Amino acid sequence: MPSTLRSHRLRRIIGAYTVNRLGTWFGFVALSLAVFDHTHSALAVAGLLIAGQALPAFAAPALAARVEASSRHGVLSGLYIFEGVVTTVLAVLLWHFWLPAILILAALDGTAALAASALLRAETARAAREQAEVEWDGAREKEFETFAQAAERQANATLNIAFSATFMLGPAIAGVVVAAAGAPAALFIDAASFLICGAMLLDLSPHAEDAADATVLERLRAAWEYVNEVPLLRALLLAEAIALVFFNSADPIEIAYAKVTLHAGDRGFGLLLGVWGVGVVIGSFVFARSPKRGLGAMLTSGTLAMGLAYIGFAAAGSLALACVAAVVGGLGNGVEWASVISLVQRLTPPALHGRLMSAVESIGALSLALGLGLGGALVALSSPRTAFLTVGIGATAMTFVFLALVLRGLDRFVAASLEATAMEAAPTQLDESVSHGLVSLLQATVPASIPTREHLKSDVISAVKYDRTS
Repeated sequence: MPSTLRSHRLRRIIGAYTVNRLGTWFGFVALSLAVFDHTHSALAVAGLLIAGQALPAFAAPALAARVEASSRHGVLSGLYIFEGVVTTVLAVLLWHFWLPAILILAALDGTAALAASALLRAETARAAREQAEVEWDGAREKEFETFAQAAERQANATLNIAFSATFMLGPAIAGVVVAAAGAPAALFIDAASFLICGAMLLDLSPHAEDAADATVLERLRAAWEYVNEVPLLRALLLAEAIALVFFNSADPIEIAYAKVTLHAGDRGFGLLLGVWGVGVVIGSFVFARSPKRGLGAMLTSGTLAMGLAYIGFAAAGSLALACVAAVVGGLGNGVEWASVISLVQRLTPPALHGRLMSAVESIGALSLALGLGLGGALVALSSPRTAFLTVGIGATAMTFVFLALVLRGLDRFVAASLEATAMEAAPTQLDESVSHGLVSLLQATVPASIPTREHLKSDVISAVKYDRTS
């Protein structure tokens, strides 16, 4: 196993991510409570969630592509500084409350947040690979890609642990701060977290080498075309989007379930959330310590665990049994999300990581908006138990969709891509007669305007990497 946390750069990235996520909870809790207190309307809070999380999903990929096109250091930090400034203005605006302005600022902040999170994910993978290169002893060159992949998986799992830790602590601390000092104070803390995060990442440059002569629209089109050219990746993203709708549907059900169904009150609700977070931490450790398990298989098992947890909520007759189900669900949550991130990274060339990560973040944001609506409707039309049973059946059904992807060769495709990446890193290992024959065939059958022999050879190697059957 590689020890990715030996990397000072990776530790800073994870530290900045943790600070940012903790501060984000302060902003989320403060804004939600402030909007409700001023408007006494659940629709206004829903509007805040849509403005801050759903609408940014449409603009974040373009912003991420624009940031990647810049070769200057500090551009990523600029996104966090922008968030800090916007959050400060939101804090001031709460003293002169005006909902339309708050919604507009929330949308701007959310767009920057999604783009920054996606780029930070891509930088995490890059830093993990660079650390793997430092630690690799070079004894068996063919196994380097396996070693580097393990490093990326470990880094993704560490981010999951950081997220779950802030999930357990952030809302509780934020609630205390808002109650004691007011919503503006919590927002000022959130703004400070953005500035700290930006300062920690000043030397980070998410620049993509292929961005020099391409417009943002061209780069987005290239990412879209790549997704369409890799059916397994397209199917994975679509299936994950549907699964996330079911996963996020649980959020509005949990409060009514804890307080009305289990009669556990606010403390019971907090306990369920905390226990779920503990499960996420355990799942993240399981993922990090399982470098040889297929990512598709882990994605399937994680989804199944979450589906069974929701069904367990529906059947649980006490808070203790519900907590057992929450541990199982949290464990599956930690494995499932880290598996998705790693799969997308493995199925995507490094030059497209930033754009594909922004697509994943946007899918998550849109699925959250749809899930909140579905969960709220289920509770309104039935009961918390029935709602959890419906969500659990839906999530469990997605297990079979992911299993179908595995049976179609998802893990084999990832393994083949890994081997081809190693081949690309050492192209002399290609059979020279085969490569020369393919190049000669291409030169004989395509127009003279096609690039030189060496460029064609590079294209052949790329084709082998992304389609082993060719």
